[in-house]
Amino acid sequence: MKRTFVVVALLLLATPAAADMVYKPVNPSFGGDPFNSSHLTGLASSQNLQTPSSSSNTTQTAGKRFLSMLQSRLYSSLASQVSEAIFGENAKQSGSVTFDDQQVEFVNTGSEIQIKITDFLTGEVTNIAVPTLVTE
Repeated sequence: MKRTFVVVALLLLATPAAADMVYKPVNPSFGGDPFNSSHLTGLASSQNLQTPSSSSNTTQTAGKRFLSMLQSRLYSSLASQVSEAIFGENAKQSGSVTFDDQQVEFVNTGSEIQIKITDFLTGEVTNIAVPTLVTE
């Protein structure tokens, strides 16, 4: 009896399983069960570590908002002037502009415009080379 049990057990272990394995996606975007969508959205939301930022305009006074907008407009105007000096109709061959704690230097070599931006606070230097269109 013991021998037949051992033989049957060995035969069962030696035969390969006939089970088919089929992949079924979970995400409804890829063909999964459509009822999983709200569950997956809830899981993603709970794992999101970002906190919603409050609107900065609600905590600022009118004076601070005005100062911030004015500063933004002045920087925009300054950037336009620097861009015009480098790329405009009456572009200069070289120049330098210093504002706050930064300096922008540029040199037109004929084949490219080399721009060097130096941050005096951190000592960081950024170099940019812009190819120019050569017309003859």
